[in-house]
Amino acid sequence: MKCDPTRYRASKPALAVKPRLIRHLFLPPLIILLMIGLGYAGYLVSERNGIRALSENGERQLELHARAVESEINKYTYLPSLLELENSVSSLLTEPDGEHRQTVNEYLEGLNRRSRSRAIYVLDTTGRVQATSNWRDADSYLGEDLSFRAYFQDAVRGQPGRFYGIGSTTGEPGYYLAHGLEEHGKVIGVAVIKVRLEAMEERWQRARLEAFVSDENGIIILSSDPARRLKSVRPLTQETKERLARSLQYYWWPLNELQPLAREKLSEGVEKLTFPGNAELGTEKHEVSYLAQTRRLSDTPWHFTLLTPLQDLRREATIQGVLAGVAFALLAILLIAWNERRKVIATRLAAREALEEANSQLERRIAERTADLRASNERLKGQIRERRHAEETLRRAQDELVQAGKLAAIGQMSTSIAHELNQPLAALRTLSGNTVRFLERGALDTASTNLRTMNDLIDRMGRITASLRSFARRGEDRGEASLGKAVDATLQVLTPRLENSQLQLHRDFSDVALKIDQTRLEQILVNLIGNALDAMRAQPQAELWLEGETSGDKYRLRVRDNGHGIDSEARKHLFEPFFTTKPGEQGLGLGLTLSASLAAAASGTLSVEHPASGGTAFTLSLPLLTAPTLPAEPL
Repeated sequence: MKCDPTRYRASKPALAVKPRLIRHLFLPPLIILLMIGLGYAGYLVSERNGIRALSENGERQLELHARAVESEINKYTYLPSLLELENSVSSLLTEPDGEHRQTVNEYLEGLNRRSRSRAIYVLDTTGRVQATSNWRDADSYLGEDLSFRAYFQDAVRGQPGRFYGIGSTTGEPGYYLAHGLEEHGKVIGVAVIKVRLEAMEERWQRARLEAFVSDENGIIILSSDPARRLKSVRPLTQETKERLARSLQYYWWPLNELQPLAREKLSEGVEKLTFPGNAELGTEKHEVSYLAQTRRLSDTPWHFTLLTPLQDLRREATIQGVLAGVAFALLAILLIAWNERRKVIATRLAAREALEEANSQLERRIAERTADLRASNERLKGQIRERRHAEETLRRAQDELVQAGKLAAIGQMSTSIAHELNQPLAALRTLSGNTVRFLERGALDTASTNLRTMNDLIDRMGRITASLRSFARRGEDRGEASLGKAVDATLQVLTPRLENSQLQLHRDFSDVALKIDQTRLEQILVNLIGNALDAMRAQPQAELWLEGETSGDKYRLRVRDNGHGIDSEARKHLFEPFFTTKPGEQGLGLGLTLSASLAAAASGTLSVEHPASGGTAFTLSLPLLTAPTLPAEPL
């Protein structure tokens, strides 16, 4: 099929009339900016829609769990009023004596056992305990003066007494329900039942539910996270603090304020809160964001708050934003390629037309139109020169793409090094917490030692960030490293994990000088020993062997553990980037890839073995700088 040249001559490419310099300088940044903008817009839209869906589902969950709390609180409200039906209680309050008191004590003991409450006791109108269900215990309430308690003051005036506080006798928290006992229309005493609500916290924890209940003072009295219990959800005035201190409602608890890192109000009763990570949940290195929905509990001044984590939502929104940006980038690349192909076709058709016209003129008037033929040839030569120029421009663009690939590799290395910074940061956090406690105790020597260690870790983090620049010109920076110092520095970084694992460490290597940068050697050892600790997490007796030997002009260090080993399928992808066997967000799959790259850059190797006795062994082989010293004494 023959193409019609006039079709392409009538509609020339739009970009062909623009200066080539403008296209090369401004088009790629414009595409990148649009890709980032569309990706960010996609992230915001996805996050907004996700929060709306979470809020609607959270309303149902909030109502369900709030009603469960109300049911748990209200199922004991009838018990104090039952004591009005017991004649022995009225007799004791009218004529207190030992015989009546013993009868009521036994009755309350049986009632407490059947109702599964914490304690039931009876007070006279002065606030003195006359009988109690725990009369047999050493910390019995019998004879205690509880007239300062708010629940007694409400009940003796004929009002229902509802109170949550920490017992002044036992120091045990509980929910108190009080009822004024009447005879002939006159209050002769107060019946009180104490119940414990910790069962709800245990149910929340088993269900992995993030929630808490705050009382009328804004104090969290029930929480799925024990770290939040007895903290204030709003600032307490000095007057309120003095009132709570006089009433001993929370005993001598400090009542610190629960301060989120960030707070954003979305609607009435709905907020977005950001808290520090939780060590028990494995998120101590990251901030955790929640969608907080609050509802008041009926018949009480308490509020129930449901916290819904936003990590999965933000991860999904990020993926949606990346997909939107990538889709736009692919579309832009396709449009640019189509336009370039269109220009090439137009150039070829124009050249073909010129040749056909010249040939036809040559056939018709070869003698008379020699000058016209020479002009046509000159035009053809000009078109050939333009085509060669276009090909040269294409080769330069290809070279620029190769350079961009190198920059992308450097970007991946920076991400890996950022991953390695988590280890010294964890150590810094542990040491800083210990330093504060030692300063409070006056242990200045220990605190000074911790501060010096923290300074060394900060220097180490600076060396780690500098390693990215070293990687970019690795052919010029071999460096030298001490194996013994590298092992000691690695064990210092991993100290918190070593203390928790009860590890038995076997050292059998020489303190040799190796041809590799000190920081890079420490990075490799942190990855290898950290992976070994992860593999031995479930072992009752974890053991780690560091064995070294000289092999020619190289030194081989073998890191072997007695962990669960690596299955056959995972062995195929062990050194691939972003491949990991760790669950959740515990690993990015870059540690072994980075370690192998650093070893190769120093003319060394990193290999893996799978001993028949179990576990895994990684062998690091690096060139020697000097002759090895005598082997270190095994520990």
